[in-house]
Amino acid sequence: MVFHCRCFSFIFEKDDEIKYETKTQTQSTSTQTYHTAYSDLNKFTSKIHAKTSEFPQSSQTSEFSPSSLRVFNIDELEAATKHFSTKIGKGGFGSVYYGVIKSLEHPFDDIHIAVKYASREFQGHKEWETEINVLGVVKHPNLVKLVGYCTALSGTQLLLVYEYMPNKSVRDQLSAKCETPLSWTMRLKVAQDAARGLAYLHEEMDIQIIFRDFKSSNILLDDQWNAKLSDFGVARIVGAHEGLTHISTAFVGTLGYAAPEYLTEGHLSSKSDVWSYGVFLFELITGRRPLDKKKQRLTEWVKPYIDSKQLKSIIDPKLEGDYSLNSAEKLANIANCCLIRDPKSRPKMSEVLEMVNQLLIEVPSGNQSPRVRSQRYK
Repeated sequence: MVFHCRCFSFIFEKDDEIKYETKTQTQSTSTQTYHTAYSDLNKFTSKIHAKTSEFPQSSQTSEFSPSSLRVFNIDELEAATKHFSTKIGKGGFGSVYYGVIKSLEHPFDDIHIAVKYASREFQGHKEWETEINVLGVVKHPNLVKLVGYCTALSGTQLLLVYEYMPNKSVRDQLSAKCETPLSWTMRLKVAQDAARGLAYLHEEMDIQIIFRDFKSSNILLDDQWNAKLSDFGVARIVGAHEGLTHISTAFVGTLGYAAPEYLTEGHLSSKSDVWSYGVFLFELITGRRPLDKKKQRLTEWVKPYIDSKQLKSIIDPKLEGDYSLNSAEKLANIANCCLIRDPKSRPKMSEVLEMVNQLLIEVPSGNQSPRVRSQRYK
């Protein structure tokens, strides 16, 4: 498939503060109804739990087995984390701690885990339950695995247990603090893995899941450098019906990645995720954050260089010239397609994935290491 796209349209909004959703009521521009609010999500996934055989198997060998989630008690997790002594991260949901548990299937095998300990706020409880409803039902090689969960002290302590991702997030690997940044080949592989995950959420089930907060810090890397989407606390499950266009809802997400129609009008759809993916591609290319310290958007900053065909001057200097300019230009073109202002004109994630797949077929072999080294592309 060839998807020709040279459009490069942006909206330049003022730097509004993030608004967190407090309502469950939504509207749709179609006669069909979205399953959107967190209570509706519970009703929808309960049907999945009752009849998982209705779902087709994905080409990525995904599985639907909510019963596989392990229910922990707080004592088990305190022992596994040595009383939460090793903190490996922190976010809006709470802090994350490293731990080790024993496999139920193979009692002599250790499983390395990351335990997310929720803050005691309603928003945290809502995100905790949404995460279970999403990752407890859908599984895919490019989605982080939810091992189990725990609730203690009458629900005031909320914990989620994930597979441990030792290579941290893509944002960590792109950071100036990272002494050995991701190689160009690995960045392309990350782009492919992330596109696979989003395409699965959007198009490969009888439901559709809108990620809603797609960003580099929510893409984690395992010990083999496979990229997996994480943090589904604000995701939306919708019915996969023809004719649906968008949800009207309060903005919840991260400035710099938000699609213009979602940020300014509250119109949320799968094409909002496509926009965020386009921002992410420019983040991979340049190494820059989507919103810098001066509050300038990455999409603003790159536009003059793309228009004047000076892409080489903005490619991440940490790559030290170890990249294919031809593939960088093609990746930028894919980003442009995702960043078309009209959401109806943006490609679907399956189309984006096909473009990225084709790019990886065409790219020179180059540096196959996850890290930058002295070898140069010819």
